[in-house]
Amino acid sequence: MNRENRFYVVGIGASAGGFEALIDFFNHLPAKPNAAFIVVRHLLRNTPSFQEKLLASHTPMKVIRAENNQKVYPNQVYMLPENYYITIEQGILFLQKRNEDKINRAIDVFFSSLAHDQKQRAIGIILSGLGSDGTEGANALHANGGMVMVQQPATAQFSSMPQMAISGDDPDAILSPGKLAQMLITHLKVAPVSY
Repeated sequence: MNRENRFYVVGIGASAGGFEALIDFFNHLPAKPNAAFIVVRHLLRNTPSFQEKLLASHTPMKVIRAENNQKVYPNQVYMLPENYYITIEQGILFLQKRNEDKINRAIDVFFSSLAHDQKQRAIGIILSGLGSDGTEGANALHANGGMVMVQQPATAQFSSMPQMAISGDDPDAILSPGKLAQMLITHLKVAPVSY
């Protein structure tokens, strides 16, 4: 990828109550923010998800189901399929079947890979959810020069995931989903990038 064509890659982690927060977030984004978005939600293992179609009505960006060995492009939204983990390496998405563990660590898995792959071009956003998934990944993002944003717990339907991220890390922003989108827009326009 040429330096002139580099763009931010934004990972969004959400669990219970997170789809409403996703809608609010994407409702506040422009058609071409010059960033790629990878949405990692906790999904039931064997129940088909129609999240791509539902979210597509809330953003002019192309919303697609992530596939294995798929190159990431700006101004597109990639959504994790059910029963998979997702990682990114050299700007390419890779899918792996989830193991049998009951605890879903899909957000930590993706955020950690995003941190190592994109460095200063990585942004992680943690929305509503139960448990602590995302906290370890948030630490990895900061350790590699990335940015972390968290939904304000008071605005989340389920606050434990955002709260754990706040307690376990030092997020760059703690705001409602709509305001996180507005802050992201500002960051994408003015943040200097070191190569």
